[in-house]
Amino acid sequence: MIKFLLVIAALIAMVPSPQGRAQKLQSDNGDGTYTNPVIAADFPDPDVIRVDSVYYMVSTTMFTFPGVPILRSRDLVNWEFACNAVPRFDHGPCYDLQGCNRYGHGQWATSLKYHNGKFYLLFITLDEGGFLCTADRPEGPWQTRKLPKGFYDPGLFFDEDGKIYVAHGYNDIRITELNADFAPVSGDSLVYRGDIRGGLEGTHVYRINGYYYLYCTYGGLDGFQVALRSRSIHGPYEQHVVIRDTTHGINYGIHQGALIQTVTGEWWTMLFVDNGPFGRFPSLQPVTWTDGWPMVGVRGKAVVTHRKPDVGGAFPRLVLPTSDEFSSNVLGMQWSWNHNPDPVCWSLTERPGYLRLRTASVTDSLPKARNTLTQRMFAPYVDSLVTVGTVKADVGHLQEGDVGGLAVFQDPYGFIACRRSGGVTSIVMVNNGKVIDSVVITAPVVFFRAIAFHGSGAAPLYGGKTVPFSGMTAFSYSLDGTTFLPLGNAVAMRFNLRVFTGNKFCVFAYAGIGKGGFMDVDWFRTSMVPSDPVAQGLTSK
Repeated sequence: MIKFLLVIAALIAMVPSPQGRAQKLQSDNGDGTYTNPVIAADFPDPDVIRVDSVYYMVSTTMFTFPGVPILRSRDLVNWEFACNAVPRFDHGPCYDLQGCNRYGHGQWATSLKYHNGKFYLLFITLDEGGFLCTADRPEGPWQTRKLPKGFYDPGLFFDEDGKIYVAHGYNDIRITELNADFAPVSGDSLVYRGDIRGGLEGTHVYRINGYYYLYCTYGGLDGFQVALRSRSIHGPYEQHVVIRDTTHGINYGIHQGALIQTVTGEWWTMLFVDNGPFGRFPSLQPVTWTDGWPMVGVRGKAVVTHRKPDVGGAFPRLVLPTSDEFSSNVLGMQWSWNHNPDPVCWSLTERPGYLRLRTASVTDSLPKARNTLTQRMFAPYVDSLVTVGTVKADVGHLQEGDVGGLAVFQDPYGFIACRRSGGVTSIVMVNNGKVIDSVVITAPVVFFRAIAFHGSGAAPLYGGKTVPFSGMTAFSYSLDGTTFLPLGNAVAMRFNLRVFTGNKFCVFAYAGIGKGGFMDVDWFRTSMVPSDPVAQGLTSK
């Protein structure tokens, strides 16, 4: 299988990105309907609010910065970046990869609120505690401060009488009243203990028609959503399952998110689903109020294709950015660094039109390397397409011991890169820390390519269909930008909880001996190209 995969990768490498083909690469179908997920990429733990006629969504980024992305939309289907609320997180050496890391930790399950002209973000890190971000505008700037107490999966709530509460906890859901400085007024009050199974969490708080609602999830791959309601913020609460869809498909295990009311009075919810190695994707579902409960989906099932929300108007179709020519003097908001970057070791102005990555650390592996630039991998909506990321880089200034190239990162990870050793420059393919193959080159400019094969690892995106060799990444390189040659073997992508984010494309340069070298990145481009092993004669029908 690995040999077939590499042959396929070589053939795909010679196929240009399809132009003029009928491809579905976004949620909005252009005919008044949309198809889930609304964003086919890793935007987990969504919280969504409406301010006037604009909707805002926050998501989890954990250990990458700038992080805590705020997205905005006019119709709940088409989203664009507003900002990354936390540029960097200076709360300990682990965020600088100084002998430790925050993989699987960091910013977690943020609560987004708007109150009296100000925006609020409340989140916890598992090691450092609770944090509050505030801003007058969702585009920022945001001010971040540490709180005296942290709250697990917090749901911030401003009540009509001026009191402030936070709902929080894992399995045992508690309510804590806060003062104006967001410090606890009294102790935590236990209001509900999960009794369907363990793991009740992800609480959001609403007051609707005289009831307090705690909108929660029983998490996991087969997660499901419940609502708790009470006439009093402190309970007692009764519980009702609002969606439990474990039908194999794109909404399998849909859970954890927010309730939203449109300007026209419709109710919707944004939840997420696990899509294997590519992360957790937001799914927009209609809500129907039945006997005072917000029932999700249609007849107990989450929708795949459905009419768009009535938001009082029609708005343009949008696609979040991925490719970058590095022609601006600021990074696009699709990018974030693996942990805090060293700001003096990268530049968009030293060589205009290029991203210069100076070696920011001396290390023996990619997971420990500072100034690794990352972005989410987007999955296609159509059968038999693969996600391709390509980098054009000038590697002529790498020094002895330096490594620079393109990676797909999770646990395991893999990369293709130039390595300078013994005065010789080689292209190496590394699979989870092990050098699999290499080839000596003399050219100063190299094109690196990573090809992510979808299918059973992300089967929901294909209506139950699969493509061969799913959940794998193959790497190739070119010296002329036209003919790409496969190198090494395939990396089996995983969603490992030790990292807890979806696989990412990474552009990097690190030193193995001493700092001083650098790599100039001309551009990074993504595309979706056909993958049809049967038509190519590589597999039987």
